[in-house]
Amino acid sequence: MAGITDKPFRLLCRQYGAGLAVAEMTSANPALRSTEKSRLRLDLEGEPEPRVIQIAGSDPAWMADAAKFNVDNGAQIIDINMGCPAKKVCNKAAGSALLADPTLVAKILDSVVTAVDVPVTLKFRTGVSRDQRNALEIAHIAQAAGIQSLALHGRTRADAYKGNAEYQTIKAVVDAVDIPVFANGDITSPEKARDVLEQTGASGLYIGRAAQGAPWIFQQIAHYLTHGKHLACPSADVQADIVLNHLAALYEFYGEAKGLRIARKHLGWYTEHHANAKQFRQTAFAATDAHQQWQLTKDWYASLTSQPQAVTNNKPSPCSLAA
Repeated sequence: MAGITDKPFRLLCRQYGAGLAVAEMTSANPALRSTEKSRLRLDLEGEPEPRVIQIAGSDPAWMADAAKFNVDNGAQIIDINMGCPAKKVCNKAAGSALLADPTLVAKILDSVVTAVDVPVTLKFRTGVSRDQRNALEIAHIAQAAGIQSLALHGRTRADAYKGNAEYQTIKAVVDAVDIPVFANGDITSPEKARDVLEQTGASGLYIGRAAQGAPWIFQQIAHYLTHGKHLACPSADVQADIVLNHLAALYEFYGEAKGLRIARKHLGWYTEHHANAKQFRQTAFAATDAHQQWQLTKDWYASLTSQPQAVTNNKPSPCSLAA
């Protein structure tokens, strides 16, 4: 979720029901710490507690130093990423590539836990490939090192995001360790959230891609799990307010030029399930200044006259609007 879960989006997800929002993955390499990208990714000012920074790397000393640096700058939880399947991360022997070397995994986890006095958590996958699933081994290593909780994505590194997440390995890990385990992967609706919790016995859920364009999914899932009933989809007016406030926050956080570019992908996600939105997207993506893009968005939402409808196609989105 690097490049997506920036501070404006995290604040929005927390506002709409997320119990925790983890900052974008940042490199443990100290040479990259002062870059503009890192500065923005490590910005926790004004965020609700607990504030979580996620670090990635393959050098135990660098990882420990990065953890200390971020705790000194306001992080209240350090999350270690051993789940990212991206080639540019794995090619540096970081992210999910580390699962191939349990000895190094142990060194990194021991080093980070020893370095800081805040909780350290771990995000990982079920293994390097389907023939090399070792989530149970990694989970035992993590528990022995003092990791406080695990978030397990139900795919291997080789799977990336292909196919369906498998939950039997998550259940096996839940049964094997005494620390909380959070299930992750393909949780796209309140019903799926309920089913995954029942299948795995997990302590909770991590949601990533399903929140793109639908930050209210957390609120809907929480309501369904608590009351057994669906929470009504946000109305057109409410969705308009969410999107417009998000755009304004992006412009402020990144500056107009960069905020304008980053807003395009969010507008794509917000409107991808909406009927007759293709022309709007083409026009909004071509906008040359933030005010123009914001006004185009406001005008398009004002043109929606029907009520929210549940999505009936196979794309994961809790709500959509017809135009």
